[in-house]
Amino acid sequence: MLYTKSKYEIELMKSAGRILAELLEALNDIVKPGITTKELDKYCEGVIMKNGALPSFKGQPGIYGAPPFPASVCASVNDEIIHGIPDKRVLKDGDIVTIDVGCSYKGYQGDAARTYAVGECSEETSRLVRVTRECFFEGIKNAVPGKRVIDISGAVQDHAESNGYSVVREFTGHGIGRELHEDPEVPNYRTKYKGIMFIPGIAIAVEPMICAGSYATKIDKNKWTVRTADGKLSAHYENTIIVTDGEPVITTLI
Repeated sequence: MLYTKSKYEIELMKSAGRILAELLEALNDIVKPGITTKELDKYCEGVIMKNGALPSFKGQPGIYGAPPFPASVCASVNDEIIHGIPDKRVLKDGDIVTIDVGCSYKGYQGDAARTYAVGECSEETSRLVRVTRECFFEGIKNAVPGKRVIDISGAVQDHAESNGYSVVREFTGHGIGRELHEDPEVPNYRTKYKGIMFIPGIAIAVEPMICAGSYATKIDKNKWTVRTADGKLSAHYENTIIVTDGEPVITTLI
């Protein structure tokens, strides 16, 4: 069910988003060679709780028979696209790691993701991360009244493919508000459905997931972690946005 957010609800979503924005910004100095993804998870959960919020991902129901998600963030390394489970894996120079994190503040959600370079990465890897971020901003140019979901989807796909990359098909962006995942679905590629027409008050999470090779995926034995089928790198960039009368408000970006 789709509903627009009131001014009061939007303010609470902005508060949730601000917590995530500051957290993800701080990770620029924390993600370094030698740290484990489990340590990153512990740090992120601590920041969320300290700010009076709750981690949204912990305990999320699984699909494909997976158990509830066991951590506060998804930490996906290199060819892992999404839903990487934090563990004792040590990040090394040249890796990339995506931290996808959500929090609930007074019952309202924020959701965001960034892909970080660990130490010194190759120019090719840095380009993938940069273009993925660009895909988000190309997409949300269309998050304005009168445009439709397909306008975001097409802009993301066009920018990715014009740079020689592919776009994940099986997983998409989504509506967000009281629940972490609400209507509408927001694909990163064109579908035969145009999707809803945007009006002020609609809140969505736009999250390009871009692959250096094929967009084909596979799921690990843990039934959570999704990775590229060809083993090539993937990057992910996500923010929660609110449609307004003018340009969209990005709640999870400083």
